[in-house]
Amino acid sequence: MKLPELMSGMLLTGHGGLDKLQWRDNIPVPKPEHNEVLVEVLASSVNNTDINTRIAWYSKSVRGDTASASKQVAEAAEADGAWSGEPLVFPRIQGADCCGRIVAVGRDVPESRIGERVLLRAMQTVKTESGELQCRTLGSESDGAFAQYTKVSSFDALPVNCDWTDEELASIPCAYSTAEGMLQRIALGAERVLITGASGGVGSAAVQLAKRRGAHVAAMINPSKAKALGDIGADEIVGRDDPLPKDFFDAVVDLTAGPRWPDMITALRRGGRYVASGAIAGPLVELDVRTLYLRDLSLFGSTLQPDRILPDVISYIERGELRPLIAREFPLKELQAAQTAFLKKDFVGKIAIRHV
Repeated sequence: MKLPELMSGMLLTGHGGLDKLQWRDNIPVPKPEHNEVLVEVLASSVNNTDINTRIAWYSKSVRGDTASASKQVAEAAEADGAWSGEPLVFPRIQGADCCGRIVAVGRDVPESRIGERVLLRAMQTVKTESGELQCRTLGSESDGAFAQYTKVSSFDALPVNCDWTDEELASIPCAYSTAEGMLQRIALGAERVLITGASGGVGSAAVQLAKRRGAHVAAMINPSKAKALGDIGADEIVGRDDPLPKDFFDAVVDLTAGPRWPDMITALRRGGRYVASGAIAGPLVELDVRTLYLRDLSLFGSTLQPDRILPDVISYIERGELRPLIAREFPLKELQAAQTAFLKKDFVGKIAIRHV
């Protein structure tokens, strides 16, 4: 197969508004190097991390929720606005989610891999020269899926065999691996768990992944989305402003933080576990440390993922234990409209991006 020299895609040209996303038809096609594969992107999807990176929300200078921050980039955010805390290199092709097909391989990668339909790890673990493990996000520290082609380590391109569409599969890597990583981090079993932001991509994934573990799931959402969450396994619905029971949940899986954070901590039983991998309602919260130690609580952050996480998720898909949840689809060229729709938060599941 002869590959083109140039490709089309959406470039992020700097931190800022949607105008920083610019369509180009003259982007060089990346060439796979040692132990790398070139992947033709078949579909992708929209994630909070794509938008947070664009608006530099990860900067310590940003103190508000993602909705308010998206309206104006913090002036001091350029130096630490990316996921890693390091300055982002522009232009950057974003896109943390990718379902694609391997079309070329670099040195020491078997040519037999050409033709595989694959999911790419959204969070990729790398080891520094000092031996420290660091997390690289597809579309942040390296170019991602919002183009016709992308390249990754062959290790991070995992084959998948199922009858899902490309768009359905593209809804999986970032959201489901994040959710699975959180649940594995706290070793969730058949327990009572509160999941905040349960109608979003990660939240709805966490609901399904918690149910397959036998958990009793309380989903904190806008009650208008109750039926959709019940259909994927939520046992009860908690409104965003509803009071929370005290000393009740074995675990809290939190994607929102914000003003309800102290109530979530109070809702944990003695010895309960709290895990966070998001703060869309606001990153700064108040903790009474006496509550932490007198009630023997455990607080976890979850970003770095063991290598087994995405393979585990793919195995659940291939065994028919998960179902895709696509709210809307947009063509890649309409990525700005897709992100606008995403920020309205009036849907359940994921917004998929068509490439083919």
